[in-house]
Amino acid sequence: MIIIRDVTKTYTNGDVTTDALKNINLTIEDGEFIVILGPSGSGKSTLLNVISGLDTVTSGEITFNSTALTSLSESEMTAFRREHLGFIFQQYNLLQNLNVLDNIQIGADIGKDPLDGQELLKAVGLQEAGNKYPHQLSGGEQQRVSIARSLAKNPDIIFCDEPTGSLDEHNSKNVLAMLQELNNNYHKTIVLITHNAGIAEMADKVIKMNSGEITEFIMNKEKKSAREISWG
Repeated sequence: MIIIRDVTKTYTNGDVTTDALKNINLTIEDGEFIVILGPSGSGKSTLLNVISGLDTVTSGEITFNSTALTSLSESEMTAFRREHLGFIFQQYNLLQNLNVLDNIQIGADIGKDPLDGQELLKAVGLQEAGNKYPHQLSGGEQQRVSIARSLAKNPDIIFCDEPTGSLDEHNSKNVLAMLQELNNNYHKTIVLITHNAGIAEMADKVIKMNSGEITEFIMNKEKKSAREISWG
């Protein structure tokens, strides 16, 4: 469980001060599929960054189970991310000189209880592509490799920063279906930020943001599958 209490984030540039997050309070339960929804500049990326320790808070507290993340040193936070968190970004960030299986193995190598790379390839539907290189794959396939790499170290939580932003609808829904399977079959907590309201239909909890504030919480009583959501 992650608990965010009274979190603010302020950026200062000369005489200009910007409040990117304003008094955020939020609880993320183990195994939830969370969508943080909002337009560009709403604060959703900043919220993901402070929850995951990629950025620091100005004030407030973030705890993961009994660990106060906002009290950790930079090196302690790096170790925490390595052990507990996985990341999937809009850009695939695959190493072009390594084949698919070796890219996945990079994730496994930093985990204490890693998952098997071949099994992950099968899970993302690329069991025949282990010896291929990223340039030989489509965008959707590369994103599935990045998902497998993120899962390889067996993280507790997977943070997704606009993971379908560079994909068409078909490939986007394939990637979202994969994330839904990770949530259902591997019981991974998923935190996904997006500006696409359709993706919110597959979440347990939707957090709407605007101007650095949470404007609405929505609990979906009936979640849609990734194939069923509206698009655009």
